[in-house]
Amino acid sequence: MHNTLLVLILSLFTTAAMAQQATLSGRVATGDGEPLPGATVGVENSSLGTFSDEDGEYSLSLAAGTYIVQVSFTGFSVEKATVTVAAGEAATLDFMLKEGFELSEIVVSGSRKPERITESPATIETIYSREILEYAGNPAELVARQKGVDYFRAGLAAPAFNIRGFNSNFNAKNLQVTDGRFSTLVATGLPLGPLNTTIKEDIEQVELILGPNSTLYGPNAHNGLLNTITKDPRQYQGTTITLNPGVTGDGDAYYSARIRHAQALNDKFAFKVTAEYTAGTEFEYTDSVFIDRTGAFDDMGNAIPDGIKEGYEELELDRDVEFMRGEFALHYDPSDKLKLELAGGMSNSTYLSPTNVGRNQIKDWQVGYVQLKASGEHWFAQAYYTTSKTDSTYSIDDRTKAYYSLLDAGQSDAVARGPLSYSTGAIFQDASNRVNAEAQYNNSFGDLKVVGGVQYQLDNANSRGSYLLDENADDYITVSQLGAYAHLTYDFGGGWRALAAARADNHEVYDFNFVPKVGLLNIGKMGTWRLTYGQGIAAPTILNLYGNLFGGLILGNAEGFTLTDGSKVEKQRVEKISTLELGYRGQLIKNKLFIDANTYYNKSKDFLSPVTVVGVTTERGDTPIADVQDAFAVYGGLVATYVNFGEINTYGLDIGLTYYFTPEFSGFLNYSYFDYSADEDDPENDFNNDGVVNFLDLLVNAPTHKMGAGLNYSGDKWFGSLFGRWVQEYDYFSSFQIASRSYPELTYRGLPIIEGARSGDSFNYGPLGGFVTFDASLGYRFSEKVTLSAAANNLFNTELREFTAAAPTKGLYTLELRFNLPAIRSGKK
Repeated sequence: MHNTLLVLILSLFTTAAMAQQATLSGRVATGDGEPLPGATVGVENSSLGTFSDEDGEYSLSLAAGTYIVQVSFTGFSVEKATVTVAAGEAATLDFMLKEGFELSEIVVSGSRKPERITESPATIETIYSREILEYAGNPAELVARQKGVDYFRAGLAAPAFNIRGFNSNFNAKNLQVTDGRFSTLVATGLPLGPLNTTIKEDIEQVELILGPNSTLYGPNAHNGLLNTITKDPRQYQGTTITLNPGVTGDGDAYYSARIRHAQALNDKFAFKVTAEYTAGTEFEYTDSVFIDRTGAFDDMGNAIPDGIKEGYEELELDRDVEFMRGEFALHYDPSDKLKLELAGGMSNSTYLSPTNVGRNQIKDWQVGYVQLKASGEHWFAQAYYTTSKTDSTYSIDDRTKAYYSLLDAGQSDAVARGPLSYSTGAIFQDASNRVNAEAQYNNSFGDLKVVGGVQYQLDNANSRGSYLLDENADDYITVSQLGAYAHLTYDFGGGWRALAAARADNHEVYDFNFVPKVGLLNIGKMGTWRLTYGQGIAAPTILNLYGNLFGGLILGNAEGFTLTDGSKVEKQRVEKISTLELGYRGQLIKNKLFIDANTYYNKSKDFLSPVTVVGVTTERGDTPIADVQDAFAVYGGLVATYVNFGEINTYGLDIGLTYYFTPEFSGFLNYSYFDYSADEDDPENDFNNDGVVNFLDLLVNAPTHKMGAGLNYSGDKWFGSLFGRWVQEYDYFSSFQIASRSYPELTYRGLPIIEGARSGDSFNYGPLGGFVTFDASLGYRFSEKVTLSAAANNLFNTELREFTAAAPTKGLYTLELRFNLPAIRSGKK
């Protein structure tokens, strides 16, 4: 009886609520009158929204009132209309979207809510789904076409980028985010990069923020942020099958096969699944490992003098590249005001990866995640769990050294190549996981818009005793952090808008930090001026804090050290940056010539140093060093670790021009300038303690000038692009790795800097950059179902040395055959 009564009461409430609702419906079409399926139809300043169906039609249930309805679709203009609906009324509102230009782009990274790119308080570069699908190569190559970005290929399978200087072979200062979750490794903090789980066909857009954005995204959104947004299965329905064969400039085969299926089962349920298999062969290259062999002989049988380091080829180099990845997502919308999503993914990767001490052989490194999201009219919440696992990844450099040491100790070749060759610390294992949770509230109160939230992160790092200060599979290094942020914008009218944002973080190791940001925008008909001041922090990684490499020679600095003379080495703390930026994005000639320009000035201090020898120690924190250092009998407490140092000013500008000859055909030109200054009389800047402050202390590692230019065409049938970039020659230093011109009067790590000669344990092949390279692509749509395209990276197969401890890159030429099968119709909504 009670249950029956409850059902009757709920039914009455539901009927009453429905009676108060109004229905708004209509059709979304292109300028030619063609239906535009999958367009986003939303109510401004709320999460109410839906998508147009296969016929371009949509329907929304709304309470009585007046609303601003906004419709958008990638590559088309954003249209808005005001509508007033009464209770029980059925109203109609149609939209016609024109081929969009740059001022219509919608981004979310700048304020963590949808907004026009011209109204965002940050410099944002965007790459959209259409660009990605019309490019037959790796979509990461499109990052090279963005201004302000130092892009490089560290081999066939490891494209990477840096923003505004201070690059290294272990760069954790550019945060990678996918669908709102941090896509970084737990222990090292490095972006997932090739380890990611997302396939090309499921990317809706990529947003690249230049400069710090720590107020919204937390520590390590320091130099910049790469935000990848995947496709909603209701907006992008159907099945896509892609076959992607290719060949490298060395003549080695490369191939990839991918599939994506998405379907809306009804107006409440939708799902998608993706999968990829990619395989190839790394560019042909074998690096030298320099080994000090005592009492040994060279290949000619001549005795090698003690203390002389000879170069040997990397041992048993495996150039095979293989990736398997896939994802799923289930969307459930119980009502217009509540949306739920469950998603997950997994990848398994094998490839060669550059590090500060040579290359790592990545073997079956697995990354996985499960993510649950919920959103209402003015709120958003998520929780996700990330895992990282590898059992057999190893340092090629260290294993090669161990092999020759075993030979010199009288072991046979078979024994020297066996398990003993990993026993000195070459093997890297990982069984780490991370738990993240976030809750956010957003609303508008008149002219004031508010976004606020809290984030929690729990890192559980486990190296199975291989490279961290854990001891076994059950010994986790656990680090937690809690952050809260607020982002307020106020519209004064007349195009003037102000921004005030702040973030507070409390970290278990490096304590409390506060990060503010303020800005002023003037939004005009032709474009927007913005002036912002913000701060950011780069946090030490778990490897920085708890590392244990090469028998304890390299130790993490979470607790500080005591030296034999009683002096202290302070524990590592966060690196801080303050940025003042002026930017403009708009039209110089209406709907023809667009400009996006910014100039910035950064003040950075308390740098997170590369690994450096601090001396002979007696304690790590309060623990005797003999109890921490595994090879204390060998090193006697000599420790290399990570510290903070110095203060430096960096500054630069980025300019991008785009000209539309027609809506289908455009050309662009990008230029970036970057430089720095430092107080040469400040001893805090003398990182190497040689009494002189110069570039060897500051390790800026970025070109002063770089430029890119290209042409793009995207018609109904044909599409293609031509792109060229020039990177000025520049010197690069990253721990053991060096790429520099000769400076015979200077030393790095105790040796003269000579181009084309050995430098410590690595080889100086000369500076990076100093090249011009061209990419080209061409494609044809036979129908809505079949597309064939081709892409050439490094069109003329020029040998380019883009990174240290990596193969010189050559050409990569790919074909792409794509089949688009229509969605299975499930009836009208």
